This record gives sequence, structure tokens and C-alpha cells, in this order.
Amino acid sequence: MHRYGPRAARTAGLTGVVCGVLAAGGGGRPEVGVYVGLVPLLVLLALVDLAVHRLPDVLTLPLAALTAAALGAAALLPGAAGSWRLALLGGAALGGAYLVLFLINPAGLGFGDVKLALALGVALGWYGWGVWAVGAFLGFAYGAMYGLGLVLRGPGGHKQAFPFGPFMAAGALTGVLLGGFGA
Repeated sequence: MHRYGPRAARTAGLTGVVCGVLAAGGGGRPEVGVYVGLVPLLVLLALVDLAVHRLPDVLTLPLAALTAAALGAAALLPGAAGSWRLALLGGAALGGAYLVLFLINPAGLGFGDVKLALALGVALGWYGWGVWAVGAFLGFAYGAMYGLGLVLRGPGGHKQAFPFGPFMAAGALTGVLLGGFGA
């Protein structure tokens, strides 16, 4: 039998740790439930992207809508620490930025990354432009570090394609944890 990824227990454990760190970092804010709920979906998307280098519409598009709706509901609750308007603007801005990158070099970035950027931009924008910028930057920084590792491995590493979705998700979650929950 062929194994298509990490063992389920290791993946579930990592997902649980990330959820726990986000829950502990955010305290009792209503939006924490939204971020904790995003983690399993982002892990699923990362695993799919790692396996087949695709981010399917059946996951990315509903994720963007779900993130916007859930943060909109959280905005109505007492103790919410973000802005739904900024979240929506953040989604549009990050999605638009990724769209421009895709149009400039379609071979370097997939359209699934553009659609994932909508959801991540909403999640990052909730806490303002500073958190948005940190999370977006960290996604590129994580991807660049991985790419540098490929180049340093030797011949052929500089031409090897790799999925970018996992780095986008990791950057966004780190940005929310460091910027949004640290405020």
C-alpha cells in the first residue's frame, strides 16, 4: 500500500497543537473560535497542495466565504477585537495582490494560491493592516527559505517547483498569532 503523506496521528497531533496555541494565545475573544476552526481546513489544503500541487476550488472558495461569514458573526459578539470591514478589505487586497502576481508569472504561482489568498487576507485583515502585512510577508519568507534550501541542495534544486499554499497558511497563522493575539 502506498502512503500519500504523513501519518494521520502525526497530522492530527500537529493540528491539535496549532489549535491549542491559537486558543491559548487568543484567550476568550469570539474570533478565536474562527481561527481555531480554520486550522484543520488549512492543514487539509496544505496536505492536498503537497500531494498534488493544487488547491481545489471545492475547498478554497467556500473557505473564503466561511472565513468572512464567521468573522462577521464574531464582530457582532461582545469582546471582539477586530474589524469585519478591514477583514473584507484585507481579503480583497491579498487576493488582488496574488492575482497580479499570477498574471505576471502564471508558471510561478497557481490560481489556487490566488483563491486561498482571499481567505487568508480576510483572516489577517481582521486585526488591521500591520497584522495583514506581517502574515503576508511571512508566507513569502517561509516559501523563500524552503526555496533556498532546494537551491543549496545541489543541481536541479533551483528549477524544482513546490507548492506555496502551506507557506501561505503558515505565514497567515503566524501573523495572527504574533500580531493579532499579541495586541
